[in-house]
Amino acid sequence: MSHRPPVPVTGTLDASSSLKKHEQVKQILRHHATTVCDPGRAIPSERELTEQFGVARMTVRNAIDALVDDGVLERIVGVGTFAAFPKVDLQVKLTSYSEEMVRRGMVPTGRVLRFDEVPATGQLAREMELDDGTPVVRLRRLLLADGLPMNLDENYLPLHRVPGFLDDPAPRQLYASLNERYGLVMQWGEDQVEATAATHHDAKHLGVDAGTPLLKIQRHAYVKRELVDYSVSLYRADRYKLFVPLQRPGTRQPRSL
Repeated sequence: MSHRPPVPVTGTLDASSSLKKHEQVKQILRHHATTVCDPGRAIPSERELTEQFGVARMTVRNAIDALVDDGVLERIVGVGTFAAFPKVDLQVKLTSYSEEMVRRGMVPTGRVLRFDEVPATGQLAREMELDDGTPVVRLRRLLLADGLPMNLDENYLPLHRVPGFLDDPAPRQLYASLNERYGLVMQWGEDQVEATAATHHDAKHLGVDAGTPLLKIQRHAYVKRELVDYSVSLYRADRYKLFVPLQRPGTRQPRSL
């Protein structure tokens, strides 16, 4: 979060209003956090806001709690309260990160952390359904949107399916490169979603504190019946929300109007 000083809050309470004081404070702070502050910018402390509005501290706290619940503010214990980053809806699809960010009007970039050959052993070999020691390509990247760190991706590809892949620099768009170079188009897959906590190493890359909640997605992506991409992605939980379309079995999707 930003270490810049808080931006002063403007606005006063209306004694003649039918709205309760905490609702008025909530409205003023919502406007401040969404139109005045940049995401990650601190707001004044509860004590400062209490003095400014001339209300009880509990009134200010109730307003802030409501905005935290709404995702407008983010509170970090012992540090302060900040304007929250808008969350990107993470739709579970067999599309690339770049395609998803462009769809949302954001500029995707990436930083390659590893691009090498490693043996698939232990759990990795089991996940990829390979014999222990089978060579695979590892691509580990820090992915950003509009210059902000969003997630860490680690992809593993069976080396025999992508001969010569390591002879060139790491691809900017993995799925597009697999299609162009090898005619590999991911047809179906399975995702496993769970919560995890940032390690010291991962936290450094993602710009969060160690122990910060992350969204972890393990993906098995297939071409026909053969697994071609096994990946583990760690998403900043403060910048993503999971969107999962649901449909009752045996019913048709409504036609688009």
